[in-house]
Amino acid sequence: MSTTSTPPASPPAALGRCPLPRAGPGRSGRPRGVSTPPASRTRGEWQPAATLPVARVAVDVGLAHLDRPFDYRVPAHLDADAVPGTRVRVRFAGRLVDGYLLARAEESAHTGRLAWVDKVVSAEPVLTGEVEQLCRAVADRYAGVLADVLRLAVPPRHARVEAEKPRERDPGPDEIVPDRSGWAGYPRGEAFLDALAGGRAAHAVWQALPGEDWAARLAEAAAQTAAAGRGALLVVPDQRDVERLQAACALLLGADGVVALSADLGPAERYRRWLAVRRGAVRVVVGTRSAAFAPLSDLGLLAVWDDGDDSHTEPRAPYPHVRDVLVLRAHRAGAALLVGGFARTAESQVLVGSGWASAIAADRAVVRERAPRVTAIGETDTQLARDPTARAARVPAVAFEAARAALAAGRPVLVQVPRAGYLPWLSCASCRETARCRHCAGPLGFPRPGAGNGAAGPAGESAGGPAGLPHCRWCGRAEPAFRCAGCGSRRLRAGVVGAGRTSEELGRAFPGVTVRSSGGGAPVLSTVADGPSLVVATPGAEPAAESGYGAALLLDGWAMLSRPDLKVAEETLRRWFAAAAAVVPHSEGGRVVVVADSSLPTVQALVRWDPAGHAEAELATRAEVGFPPAVRMAAVEGPPAAVAEVVDAVLAAEGAPSGVELLGPVEIDPPERPSGHGPDDEVRERALLRVPRASGRELAGALAAAQAGRSARKAAEAVRVRLDPSEIG
Repeated sequence: MSTTSTPPASPPAALGRCPLPRAGPGRSGRPRGVSTPPASRTRGEWQPAATLPVARVAVDVGLAHLDRPFDYRVPAHLDADAVPGTRVRVRFAGRLVDGYLLARAEESAHTGRLAWVDKVVSAEPVLTGEVEQLCRAVADRYAGVLADVLRLAVPPRHARVEAEKPRERDPGPDEIVPDRSGWAGYPRGEAFLDALAGGRAAHAVWQALPGEDWAARLAEAAAQTAAAGRGALLVVPDQRDVERLQAACALLLGADGVVALSADLGPAERYRRWLAVRRGAVRVVVGTRSAAFAPLSDLGLLAVWDDGDDSHTEPRAPYPHVRDVLVLRAHRAGAALLVGGFARTAESQVLVGSGWASAIAADRAVVRERAPRVTAIGETDTQLARDPTARAARVPAVAFEAARAALAAGRPVLVQVPRAGYLPWLSCASCRETARCRHCAGPLGFPRPGAGNGAAGPAGESAGGPAGLPHCRWCGRAEPAFRCAGCGSRRLRAGVVGAGRTSEELGRAFPGVTVRSSGGGAPVLSTVADGPSLVVATPGAEPAAESGYGAALLLDGWAMLSRPDLKVAEETLRRWFAAAAAVVPHSEGGRVVVVADSSLPTVQALVRWDPAGHAEAELATRAEVGFPPAVRMAAVEGPPAAVAEVVDAVLAAEGAPSGVELLGPVEIDPPERPSGHGPDDEVRERALLRVPRASGRELAGALAAAQAGRSARKAAEAVRVRLDPSEIG
């Protein structure tokens, strides 16, 4: 439980000391079942509870210098309902604010008089002690505020849902005997299931085989945990994965044995399902990132699928990652942890390399048997098919042949395109430099035909002809007379072809074949039926094929690998593996063609199907250059003076982290807007602070203290602090 804190002896004038409220009538609208004071009695006549009259409350105030529990008196008429975990309302700085009652105590360390707990909003204890401690640990790890994490963990209340008849506890099947045959292909797979059956806290990083039904394997692990009488929590990136995994779990546990939690649910339905979990009606929970805080009791298994997906990172402060949340929870709850995926992240490799987790992977012979044949080929004129339609589609000959063979065999073909749109990015045809607007230096591109300017774009290598004019993606101006600033050439080429343009070109290259689009402005498909068809999808929007794809064409690999991002190689390989894993084995004719230089280490890892080797090399590279997860790093962003204030406070703090190194600060552009444009544009800087992994806790503590100092001084300029940011470029 959090340590007891009391209001400061000399609080800021605007906040006050949580004084005793003025006497006055009780508030109306008290929920059903919650005690009310006698109508004739004012607050000045309230009496404290006979036992444990002090309540320690986490107030919903997102100020860093007030990130601690505060003590309040519990009036006698609220004694029965004021139990730990309930929502309460208290007076703070002269106004009523929401909060959570964390604990009751006999006395307070505060020497003055305490304010009353004004109201118990609901007698439902929504915050468990285990989740509260987890939220505190997450806030401390990411230099955040407990109130911000609690907003992520506990959904908003719906009184009507609370008043409904509680869902009955699911008795589950009379006897759960999960099928273990799916894990037999992994030497350590069945041993992990044995640990779940025995209630042991095993930790593992699972390397799924190509074509693996990952949802079925996770459902079997959850069923094994439920058979042992414990709870299982499974977190996946998006709603499509939630639906797939929920269906797999329902086959083994029954429809009432699993509940899904995701943002796609309406507020009332989400709260209804969340309450069922809190009240112990279900033992298995499936969901997206917010489900990581689901209040399951007696946790036996925590699992995350595809931890490299950026959907697992919370976009709101303090920006926690699901994998780190589950690692903290597994450690505190004594539960097993499973991190799975077709690829492996450097963060997962740290867990394996440190010995904290074991690797669950198949033997190389089994991998070769299950994997499709992978061919890497560069994008040059001599490697394009002689067929004019194939040349227009920018498909190398080997990829064109692989697609034709798969279609002839009656299987769909997956075409992965790294960008949405039509021609979102143009470059110089001579030197490959990005084509930029002469007015604002923004990138030039072709909008989709019919977008308003009549642009049709190039049909092949060059662009900018009479069919249409390139337009700036920042200011919208047309560029009728492009000239490259680097080499002076007037010729343009497609830097990367968008999904919309690719669909059109493939339709001409394969006449009579159905072309489907998924993502990139088109609806994301969940599945595609068997039969010859072309499926053009952006990364992450690839639909599942009922019997597997006959081939996968991974286009514009160089464009994916050339992005200025710390994790570009890891992210590109993860997307390639996700697409290639949907292709049938080579023994059934499965082919994968990646349009990228075969000498690149990332391409070689795909050809060999070696995600673990690539993760190990990636971690070694990051250790050499000093980037996470080999070190702990914090990105401090904001106005220059505010950034300098935070950095100086961290470096000068008593007990400052050892070995701290400052990188920058450097000026950064406002999001989605070119520098120097817009009347409300402001200069922003970013400074990076990095320390050895062993000093990560001290760095987070120093940053939290620096933010608390600025908050106490009411600094007007906001500073964003992110620990181990997923994007630094």
